[in-house]
Amino acid sequence: MSSTPYWNPFDHAVVDNPYPAYRVLRDDAPVYHNEEVGFWAISRFDDVLTAHLDTDTYSSAHGTTIERFEVDSPFLIAKDPPIHTWHRKIVSRVFTPRRINGLEPFIRSKATELLDPHVGSDGFDAIADYSIRLPLEVISELIDLPVELREEVHVQCEHIAARPDGEVTEPEAAMQASATLQAMLAGLARERRRNPGDDVISLLIETPVVDDDGTERFLDDDELGYRFIELAFAGHETVAKLIPNGIVALAWYPDQRAELAADPSLLPDAVEEMLRWDPPSHYQGRWTTRDVELHGTTIPAEQRVVLITGAATHDERRFDDPELFDIHRHIERHVTFGFGNHLCLGAALARLETRIAFEELLARFPEYEIATAGVTRAYSSNVRGLGNLPLVV
Repeated sequence: MSSTPYWNPFDHAVVDNPYPAYRVLRDDAPVYHNEEVGFWAISRFDDVLTAHLDTDTYSSAHGTTIERFEVDSPFLIAKDPPIHTWHRKIVSRVFTPRRINGLEPFIRSKATELLDPHVGSDGFDAIADYSIRLPLEVISELIDLPVELREEVHVQCEHIAARPDGEVTEPEAAMQASATLQAMLAGLARERRRNPGDDVISLLIETPVVDDDGTERFLDDDELGYRFIELAFAGHETVAKLIPNGIVALAWYPDQRAELAADPSLLPDAVEEMLRWDPPSHYQGRWTTRDVELHGTTIPAEQRVVLITGAATHDERRFDDPELFDIHRHIERHVTFGFGNHLCLGAALARLETRIAFEELLARFPEYEIATAGVTRAYSSNVRGLGNLPLVV
C-alpha cells in the first residue's frame, strides 16, 4: 500500500480494509483534507475525543454523514444544545436501567429461539439467521413496535443506510425509505394517541419538551415518528453489524474463543474489545463553527469534518498493539458510542444484547468456522459491516 494519505469512505476498496489507510492518516495526515469529496478528517484518539466534547466548535446541526442529508431534519443527531438536550431527556426515559435490565430474559429467550434450530445442522448464516433478527426483536420489544411492522421497518432501515454503488450523495432509494418509515411510524403515533396505554410510545406522547425559547410543549406526531426512526435504526443496525464483527474476531483468535466458551464471565471485557477492534460505525460527521488549528493545519470555519472512530480506536498512542484482538485488554474508554452530549443512548442495551448473544452462541457452538464462500460486505454510509456471514458448525 502507498504511504500517501488517502481515505474515502465511499471507495469500496478502502472500506473492505480501512485500517492500513487509518494508520497512514494518524501518522502522516492527522488532519486530512479530501478535496474531491469535500471533507476534512481527524483520526487520532485524543483529537476525536476532544471534538466529541467540543460541541460549540464541532456542530452536529449539519448532520453526521458526509452526504449531509440530515441537514434541517428533526433527527436528534442533527441537533445541538439546547434543543438537543431537551429532546434527549425525553428519549432517555426509554433507556432507564430498570427498563434495560428488564429486557435480559426476553433477549435470552430470543437468542435461544434463533439458535436452537441450528443445533445439529451443518451451519447457518450468522447475520441473516441471527445478528439481524435478534436486535430487531429487542428494539421492537422496547419501543412496542407491532410484530406485523417489524420486518418492514428493517427493510426500510437497510435502504436508508445502503450505499451499494459508492454514491457520495444520498440515493433516491434512501430518501424514499426514510419517507416511508416516517409515514409508518407517525401513523403509529397517531393511533397510540387515540388509544394510549402503558407503553413507550404513550410515554413519549405524555412527556413535555421545552423548546429553545423556554416554552413547554409536547411532541407532535411527526416528531414522534422521527424519534422512532432513530430508535429503530440505531437500535438494531449497529448491533446487527457488531455481533458478526465479533464472530469474525473469535474465528481469527480461536484460543480466546475457547476461553470465552469456558468462562462467560470474561464476555463483558470481550464486548468492549469487539467495540474497539472493529466498531460498527466508523465515523461521525461534524461542522466547524470557527477556524480550527490542529497539528499545524487550519480547518476553516463552515467545513464538514469527519471524526474517524475506526481510526481512533486503533491509535497506537492510546492502545498497545491495537491491531491485535485481545479480550484481556483493559479499556478505560473508547469512542465507539461517541462521547459527551451525543453519547449513544442505547449503549447499555447494545452491550447487554451483544454479551447475551455470545453467551448463547458459544454455549451451543464453542467451535465454528467461517465458510470459504458466501461472505459478503454491506456497503453503507457510516456503518461498516458484513452482509452475509455463513458459519460451519
